[in-house]
Amino acid sequence: MRSENRRPAAERPGPRQLRVGEVVRHALSQVLHRGEAKDPGLDGVSVTVTEVRVSSDLRRATAFVMPLGGADAAELVASLRRAAPFLRRRIGKAVALKRLPELSFALDSRFDNADRINALLQTVASDVRPSAPQEDDA
Repeated sequence: MRSENRRPAAERPGPRQLRVGEVVRHALSQVLHRGEAKDPGLDGVSVTVTEVRVSSDLRRATAFVMPLGGADAAELVASLRRAAPFLRRRIGKAVALKRLPELSFALDSRFDNADRINALLQTVASDVRPSAPQEDDA
C-alpha cells in the first residue's frame, strides 16, 4: 500500500497537483541533464529528480533529488538552492503553465530508508530460518 493512501483525503494531492509536479519534474530533469545550470557544485554531477510535490495552491514545489551514487548530497542540495531562480526560469520556458511554482529542493531519503529496511529484513530472515530437522533415535 502506498503511503499517500494512508493520508486523509484532504491532504492527498489532487490530479492537477500530480500533473503539474510531473511536468516540472520532467522539465527540471532535462535542464539538469543538459548541464544548463552553471553552478560549480553542479558541474559533472548526475542528479536524479525522483519526485516533485506541488502545494495545493500550486505556488510552491519541492523537488526531491539524489546524486548518482549518493555522494556529496548536502552540497548538491545547497547548489540546487542557489541555482533555483535560474532553474525556475529555464523550466518556465520549457513548460506551458500559467503560474510556475517557486522551487525548493530536498534530499530524497527513500533510498536510504529502503536500504535500511532491506538490511533489517535480511537480518530477520536469517534469524527465522528453520534449522535442519533432527532425526529421532527410535
